[in-house]
Amino acid sequence: MTNRTVFLFSTTLFLFIAGCNRAALMKRMTPAEDESFARNHVDLLRHRRFEQIGRELDPSISNSNVSDTLTRMAEMFPAEEPKSVKVVDVRFFHGADSSTHTLTLEYEFRETWLLVTISTKKMKDDAAATIAVFNVTPIANSLESVNSFSFDGKSASQYVILGLALAGPIFSLYVLVLCLRTRNQNLKWLWAIFILFGVGRLAVNWTTGELTFTPLAVHIPCASVTAVPAYGPWMVAVSLPLGAILFLIQRSRDVTPGQVQSRPVDQLPPILPR
Repeated sequence: MTNRTVFLFSTTLFLFIAGCNRAALMKRMTPAEDESFARNHVDLLRHRRFEQIGRELDPSISNSNVSDTLTRMAEMFPAEEPKSVKVVDVRFFHGADSSTHTLTLEYEFRETWLLVTISTKKMKDDAAATIAVFNVTPIANSLESVNSFSFDGKSASQYVILGLALAGPIFSLYVLVLCLRTRNQNLKWLWAIFILFGVGRLAVNWTTGELTFTPLAVHIPCASVTAVPAYGPWMVAVSLPLGAILFLIQRSRDVTPGQVQSRPVDQLPPILPR
């Protein structure tokens, strides 16, 4: 088995385990009443019960064209029952006067995938919630498939950043062990903490290949592989392990030629004649 195969296999195994945890995390994060509200209103839309939806719309999105908009959204749904429905994103915003809960549901049909986003807004002095956002968006496949951590068709820059994301923490760990094993090291524990820091952030969207760079950023550890929201694209990010690099520079300066004990001339071995 080649090193490349081992690398790809270990990375895929890690991300598979992480993917299983993403589904469990999504379930824990989603309030049952919010999911029930969203599913019920999508059913109202599918069955073209627009009047009931209209009564719950927030004034900010309610206008004379609401009926036409709801009709166009309803036409995106096939006549059949969905094969599966799951929450793929949930977000909360709590302001001084109101709170907003936003859910995105993914509907799978035989030949169609749809994303439905419903945002409910609730004023602090009002018991009833209103619908502030109601959108339906067709997608080519499930978000999990579209944003899966696949190695097909990836660019050289994506592989480079992924390699750095795996090597960076290993390098920092090596320097940390070196620091802890160095005798007579001044401020050893402060160095040990500093070694874990990464400065700046270069990230790649694993689905699209888009690069983003944030110069003013500090991260522990110096690399990450994350997906936010839960079924969104994976982001692979690396930071410069500045603490580890500075420690190696400082350590190399401490090991000066004067620390190497020279032997007196009279103790040197005799020069044998040729």
